[in-house]
Amino acid sequence: MPKMKTHRGAAKRFRVTARGKIKHSRAGKSHLLTGKTAKRKRRLSKPAIVSGADHRRIARLLPYA
Repeated sequence: MPKMKTHRGAAKRFRVTARGKIKHSRAGKSHLLTGKTAKRKRRLSKPAIVSGADHRRIARLLPYA
């Protein structure tokens, strides 16, 4: 069986932790920041874990991660 190809777009957006969870950066931190509270902007800058519902779908795109 041939080697599987990693989805390059997904590889740039997601990282796998040591425990096998998938991290991603949050959306909404690029513009229109004056209307957002400082607390919200702080929270947006920290990475998040992909939800269980999406985990399998994203993990398929990253076969060797």
